[in-house]
Amino acid sequence: MSPRQRGDDGGREQRMVPRAEFRSYYGRQILKSPVWKDDIAYYFFLGGLSAGSALLAAGGDLTDRPALRRSGRLGGLVALIGGTYYLIADLGRPERFHHMLRVAKPTSPMSMGTWVLSAYGGALGAAAVAEVVPARWRRLATLTRSTARPAGLAAAVLAPAVASYTAVLLSHTAVPFWNTAKDELPFVFVGSAAASGGGLGMILAPRDQAGPARRMAVLGAVAELAAEQRMEGRLGLVGGVVHEEKPKKFLTAAKVLTAGGAVGAALFARRSRTAAVLSGAALLAGSLCTRLGVLHAGIASTKDPKYVVGPQREELAQQEQLAQRERLSAPGR
Repeated sequence: MSPRQRGDDGGREQRMVPRAEFRSYYGRQILKSPVWKDDIAYYFFLGGLSAGSALLAAGGDLTDRPALRRSGRLGGLVALIGGTYYLIADLGRPERFHHMLRVAKPTSPMSMGTWVLSAYGGALGAAAVAEVVPARWRRLATLTRSTARPAGLAAAVLAPAVASYTAVLLSHTAVPFWNTAKDELPFVFVGSAAASGGGLGMILAPRDQAGPARRMAVLGAVAELAAEQRMEGRLGLVGGVVHEEKPKKFLTAAKVLTAGGAVGAALFARRSRTAAVLSGAALLAGSLCTRLGVLHAGIASTKDPKYVVGPQREELAQQEQLAQRERLSAPGR
């Protein structure tokens, strides 16, 4: 054999047999699949919708758009209450959420997410109360309205963290799809939250006040679709799960609905109330399908051993190649 010939592992010796294909013991799963049901995807969606609505409400407050402010605050609070219901349903016991507030652990996405969500809920609730207190209750109305703007702005500051912490929570697991997509998943969730919040604003606010909602919907949809495209191009072997039946169904629907809603918001929603409602509904449905697609793609990635072991082998091979290049480039070689 020529000394310049190398094997497929970079060494100087040729392999006499092909590399073995990995198979798990009796074809069984290596990782246990997450026990989450679709309820947790509904929680992810409603939390993102609430965050997007709160951000839009703060903008409506600062730009003197009372209908947009009111719809954002009340819509965001209703979404947050709905999301809390699905979170508690998934936990099984409501006190489990309360127990998370016993400690604050900066290295734990779950712990930090619980504290952020609690602070956000209090601020958004305080802002939303001002929208429903009757004017005849003068003292209470004066008190709530004086605190509504600071509370609304505080909720808007916390909104990006509320929209993204669930993505960070997913990516800090051993589930191959979620872990491999850790760099893009927060951007997907934040973009989706902005698109859904803008979509709800387009539905609830009159057209003459819904300009910020249309712009946020379009920008959020573009950011979400761009992040998804980059994510799928970077997944490598794990990317095969997005072509499996259930994830593909939801993720394809999410792209079609989000793109369609963005086009409608950009081109037609300003001139037609019907177009605004339809575009907003498409964006809401697309955001929900995104969360369902991500959930089921993660579950599917635990069921096939190749998605578990393959990325680990690729990473080890890259590390070996890097180490070999460093040895060859070292002085004196």
